[in-house]
Amino acid sequence: MRNRLWNILIAGMSLAVIFGSQAVAAEYDHTVEAKNISFSWKIDGDNLAGQVSAKTEGWVGVGFNPSAKMKDANYVLGYVKDGKVTIVDEFGVTATGHKADDKVGGTENVKVVGGTEEGGMTTIEFVIPLNSGDEKDGVIDPNADTLLLLAYGGGRDSFRAKHKYREVMTVNLGSGEVK
Repeated sequence: MRNRLWNILIAGMSLAVIFGSQAVAAEYDHTVEAKNISFSWKIDGDNLAGQVSAKTEGWVGVGFNPSAKMKDANYVLGYVKDGKVTIVDEFGVTATGHKADDKVGGTENVKVVGGTEEGGMTTIEFVIPLNSGDEKDGVIDPNADTLLLLAYGGGRDSFRAKHKYREVMTVNLGSGEVK
């Protein structure tokens, strides 16, 4: 009897994990896709909850509102190595480069929610404030058009590896409309 109860308990917990992970993915209101990369998000009060997935075993990332190419954008980059998720908050310091916020006078404002690297796909999940008060993040207005940068690196878990693919698109984060 004790073994049967134990088996029922384990089966129930397994289903909760399976359906729980599907529920998290279903919580995003909008998704945009480009070549082998997608960005899903939800505006949650004063925050943006996001998920970036790409067909890579390297890093994935999203940037918001650059002024020129990569300059002045707020970036969230991440990778998964040996099951450990690493996500950073960076700022576009030049048209072709970015650095960690805390290295250029800003603060780290990204909250890691999770991530996976399975079957050649890397996925990171995070939460950032729409207005952190950090000048290196800029304000994300969900009712205005946002210039969105999506990118992923080659098969190396390092932020030093240059992007293998990048895409720029204009999106209204509140409605999900791509322009």
